[in-house]
Amino acid sequence: MSEPRPAVHEQTVDGHGTVRVLPLDPSADADVVHRWVSEERAAFWGMNGLTRDQVADIYAHLDTLDTHHAFLVHRDGVPAALLQTYEPEADRVSECYDVRPGDIGVHLLLAPPGPEGARPGWTSGLLASVTAYVLLGLDRQRIVVDPDVRNTKAVARFLKQGFEPGPVVTLPEIDLPDVYLPEKKAQLAFLTRETAFGGRGAGGRTPRSTPTR
Repeated sequence: MSEPRPAVHEQTVDGHGTVRVLPLDPSADADVVHRWVSEERAAFWGMNGLTRDQVADIYAHLDTLDTHHAFLVHRDGVPAALLQTYEPEADRVSECYDVRPGDIGVHLLLAPPGPEGARPGWTSGLLASVTAYVLLGLDRQRIVVDPDVRNTKAVARFLKQGFEPGPVVTLPEIDLPDVYLPEKKAQLAFLTRETAFGGRGAGGRTPRSTPTR
């Protein structure tokens, strides 16, 4: 991106630099997002085979919704992850579990490792920053995630971060003019604010967040 945009959340991750959560620009960010979602490792994201313009159109549609939001997460100015948040009651996941007040859904796609390779501790630090934004910055009580049950790496990553496993469910197919989602067998997992922070701040660091919209 050539022009800076205001971050909704900024936080220093010890040993890894500064994480900034930026609202996704469907047009300006289309190249990097399309590159990520086109990789085989991102098959569970459900966008393999789409063109750049199709990906941009999907996120342009998402940008019109009040219940779903997309963000590009940067580490020291370099794109590092794609984050999506959503209101569970406005999503198909609500058909598979009892939504509580204060719940928020999260999807997270990590960028491929850079030239230096994987950095030990980075994924955990990134997830901690995302958790701080979602639970503290947005003042929510619980995160729900629904990775594909076959995506064992993502499931293990969330459980290692402190998420409690829920049931394995089948998310129903969505076939609408503006969006199509195939049926998905998913492993639900949950992380409460109390478990993540226990009434304290974000692991001793001082995050800065601003509300989304």
